[in-house]
Amino acid sequence: MSEIHERLDMIELKIKDPAFRENRGLGNEVGYYIFDYDPRYELEVRSYISYLRKKINENPNHPFKIAEFDLYEIIISILKEKGYLSKTFEFEEKKGSEYAKKAVNKLLKLGTASNLIVSHIKENTEENSVVFLTGVGKAYPILRSHNVLNNLYEVMDNVPVILFFPGRYSGSELILFGTIHDNNYYRAFPLVE
Repeated sequence: MSEIHERLDMIELKIKDPAFRENRGLGNEVGYYIFDYDPRYELEVRSYISYLRKKINENPNHPFKIAEFDLYEIIISILKEKGYLSKTFEFEEKKGSEYAKKAVNKLLKLGTASNLIVSHIKENTEENSVVFLTGVGKAYPILRSHNVLNNLYEVMDNVPVILFFPGRYSGSELILFGTIHDNNYYRAFPLVE
C-alpha cells in the first residue's frame, strides 16, 4: 500500500476520536488542521474524501457529519449568484488575468472580515460537524489558503476544520504544489504525519 493510502486511512480514525471533535489535544484549542499531500495524488484524495463523506454522512449512528466545502466551487457559485461570472471572463479577455483576479478578490471581499467565502462556510456548517476544505489547487491563483484560514479562524471555533492541501505544510508555512511559498504563519497542525 502506498504512503498516500496509508495517510488517507488515518483520517477516519482521527476524526472519529471524540477528543479530536471536541478540539482537545495537541494544544490546538480551535481544531485547525492541514492534510498536505503530493499534488500528483489529487484524484486519490478527492476519491477518498467522497468515500469518507458518504460513509460518515449516510450512517445515522455517527455522532457527527462531514461538511465539505470546495473553495473553487464556492467562488463559482458566488460569481454566478452575483451575476459576475461572465463579467470575469470579459475582464480577463480585455484587461488580463491579473485585473480579473483583483476584481474577483474585491467582489469576494477576501481581505476583509466580511469575506464571502468564510461567511458561506460559517453559515452552512452545522453543529457536530467536521469541516473539510477542498479545491485549494483549483482555486489558485484567485484564492490563497491564508485568505480563508486566517479569516475563518477569527469567526469559527466550534468545529474542527481540515484543509486538504496539494503541496507541503512545514508546520508554519504552506507551499502550494511544492513550489509556491505562501509566507504566512498558520495556527494549524498537521492532521497526520
